[in-house]
Amino acid sequence: MTQNIRYSVDGDGIATLLIDVADRPMNVITPGFRKDLAECVEKLAADPAVRGAVIGSAKSSFMAGADIKDMAAAFQRGLTAAEAAKFSGELNRLLRRLETCGKPVAAAVNGVALGGGFEVALACHYRVMSDDPKAGVGFPEVKIGLLPGAGGTQRTPRLIGVTEALRLISEGRTLGPQDALKKGLVNELAPAAELIERARKWILNGGEGVQPWDKKGFRVPGGAGMASPAAAQTFMVGTALAAKMTMRNYPAPAAILSCVYEGTLLPMDAALAVESKYFGQLLSGPVARNLMRTMFINKGLADKLARRPAGPPKSQVRRLGILGAGMMGAGVAHVSALAGMDVVLLDSTLELAEKGKEYSKQLLAKDVGRGKKTQADAEAVLARIKPAVSYDDLAACDLVIEAVFENRDIKADVTRKAEAVMPKGSVFASNTSTLPITGLAQASKRPAQFIGIHFFSPVEKMPLVEVIVGKKTSEETLARALDYVAQLHKTPIVVNDSRGFYTSRCFGTFVTEGIAMLQEGVVPALVENGAKMAGMPVGPLAVADEVTIDLSWKIMRQTEQDLGRKFQKPVTYETVRKFVEELNRPGKRFGAGFYDYPKDAKKHLWPGLAEVFPGAPMQPPVEEVEKRILCIQALEAARCMEEGVVTTAAEADLGSILGWGFPAWTGGTLSYIDTMGIAVFVAECDRLAKRYGKRFKPSKWLRERAERNEPFHAAAGGQSRAA
Repeated sequence: MTQNIRYSVDGDGIATLLIDVADRPMNVITPGFRKDLAECVEKLAADPAVRGAVIGSAKSSFMAGADIKDMAAAFQRGLTAAEAAKFSGELNRLLRRLETCGKPVAAAVNGVALGGGFEVALACHYRVMSDDPKAGVGFPEVKIGLLPGAGGTQRTPRLIGVTEALRLISEGRTLGPQDALKKGLVNELAPAAELIERARKWILNGGEGVQPWDKKGFRVPGGAGMASPAAAQTFMVGTALAAKMTMRNYPAPAAILSCVYEGTLLPMDAALAVESKYFGQLLSGPVARNLMRTMFINKGLADKLARRPAGPPKSQVRRLGILGAGMMGAGVAHVSALAGMDVVLLDSTLELAEKGKEYSKQLLAKDVGRGKKTQADAEAVLARIKPAVSYDDLAACDLVIEAVFENRDIKADVTRKAEAVMPKGSVFASNTSTLPITGLAQASKRPAQFIGIHFFSPVEKMPLVEVIVGKKTSEETLARALDYVAQLHKTPIVVNDSRGFYTSRCFGTFVTEGIAMLQEGVVPALVENGAKMAGMPVGPLAVADEVTIDLSWKIMRQTEQDLGRKFQKPVTYETVRKFVEELNRPGKRFGAGFYDYPKDAKKHLWPGLAEVFPGAPMQPPVEEVEKRILCIQALEAARCMEEGVVTTAAEADLGSILGWGFPAWTGGTLSYIDTMGIAVFVAECDRLAKRYGKRFKPSKWLRERAERNEPFHAAAGGQSRAA
C-alpha cells in the first residue's frame, strides 16, 4: 500500500488499486499520485500471480485532473513550454506503460471522472461506470484554456471517431452514464456498489490487456486526416467555427483541432508526443493562466464567501421583500423563490405586482417544456411569490430589496415606508446600479442595516452580484447580504461606496468609448465588430440600446443634479441628450436607438447614423478599436483600485467578466494590465491620451506602480489588494 493508492491482490489473482490521494477531498493528479501509480503498475506487471487489475476510487468520485492551483502557480514561477510539455510527457509515458504492461486493466468509475481522471480511465482496457445520474465523464480543460494532456486527445478519437471526439473535447461537456455508454466511452454501466465486482468479472472472463490501437491493422473509426471525407469536413468546419466563436482570442480550440488532426495520423507514442507539445504551449501561455486564476481559483474563493466577515453567525433569508415588480424586481423574485424563499413582490398596484409574478410563470413554463422541471415543481415556486401593494406585508421579512427607478426621491420614499413596518433586525438593500449607497442610506433610520445588493439583468442568467458597503454599513449586515447571495448560488464581489460603484463605472466607459468613436467618425460597424473581435459579447452601441439611452440620460441628469458645479460632462453628453430629446431614439425598449428594431426582421444599425455622424475619410485599423475598448475599461478598473472602491484584484477581475462581459481570455480588467505588463500599459494609455483625450491619462498612482513594476496580482496568483 502506498500513500495515495491502496494496492491489494485477492485469491483470484486480481489486483485492486483504490485511489485515495492524501489530504485532498477529491482525487487529483499530484506528484505523489504519479509516483505511487508508477510503482503499482510495475508491481502488477512483474508479479506472475497477478492476472489483471481493477483501478477504482476510495472516495465518492473517481478522479479529477491535475491541481489547477498548482498549474496556475507554475506559470507564475516562469514555467516554459518545454517544461510544461515535459510534465505532460511524463504522465503520458506512465499511462502508456499502464495500457501496455501486458495485464488487462479495468476501471471502476464511480461519481465523476474528469480531465486527467478520465484519461486514467481511458488508459485502462475496460471501463465500468456507475449508473448514477450524477456520475459523469468528460474533458473540461478547454474552459481553462488547456487541452487534455494525458492522452485524451488521442485515445478519444481512436475510440469514438474524430467528429465525436472533437465535439466532446472542444466543448468541454460532461456526459452522463447513458450518453457515455452510447458513445462508446465506457463499456458497461452498473450500480456503484457493484463496480469493482463487474470489473473483476471482465478480467476473470478473459478480458484482453491490449488496446484496439495497439492491434495490427487498427484504423481510427470513420477515418483520419484529409483522406477521410467525414474527418476532412470536420476539421475544415471546426476551424471556421473555432475562429468565429473565439475571435482567435483563445488558443485552446485551435490547438485541440491541430492536436487531433496530427495525432490521429501517427502511431500512438508519436501522437502522445504531439499532444504534450501542444499542451506545453497552452499551459505556458497567459490565456490559460488568466482563465485558471480568475474563473477557477478566485471564483471558487468568492463562491465560498472569502470576503464574509468571520464574526457574525451564519444567517438565512426565509422571507424576502422586493419593492418594484419591474424586470429587475421580478427577476430577483424568481431566483429567490427558486432558492426556497417566500417572496413578497410589492408594487404601486396589484396589477403591476401580478405582472411581475407573471415573469416567473413564463420562465417556469419554459423549464417545464424543456423537461428541466415538473409542473408540480413550477407551481411550488410560484406559490412562494406573493404579489402585494401594502407595505404591511413586509412585516415578517428578513431582507427587503428595493428595485425601483434610479431616482433618489423615489428610493427615499420607499425606504421610509418599508422601514416603518420591517422587523428591527432585518436588512434593507438597494439594487441601485449607480447612486451612492451612503447617500441613499440618509433616508434610513438604521443606516448600519442598509447595504447595496446590485444584480445584473437578466437576473436568472447573470451569475454575479455586486455587494456595496456604505460608510455606516455594519459587518453583520455585510455578512447577511453575502449569506443571501450564497443562498442564490451566485458569485458575490464586495466593493466600497462610490458613484457607479465598480461595475457600472467600468461598464460605462465601454459604452462611452463606443459612442465617442462614433462621434469621431469611426463607422458604426467597425465600432461594433471591433469590440466583438476584442472579446466583448456585444458592441457598445448595442449595449447602449439594451440598457436604454434614456436610462443613461437619466443617470447623467441625476449625477449633474447631485454634483452641481463639480459635474463634468462626459464626452458623450450631447449625443445621449440628442438621441433622447431630439431624435426620439431612446433605446431598444422604445423600438429605436442606435439600432432599428423592425418587427419582421433582425435588428440592424440605424442607417441615419451616417447622417448624424459622417464617417471619417480614414478609418482606424480594427486593432486600434480593440485596444481603445479594452484599455479604457482596464484603466477605470485601476482607478477603482486606487480609490479603494474595489479592494482586491481578484474581485476586480471577477466583476468585469461575470458582471459586464469583459473578455474572459484576459482574465479580467486587472489581469489584462498584468498580462500586457503594467509599464507597457501605462505607455499605451499615454499614447491613447495624446491622440483621443485625457480620459486615457494614467494617474500618478498608476505611474508610480509601473515604475516599481508592481503588478496587481501577487506572484502566486489569488487575492491581491490595492497598495
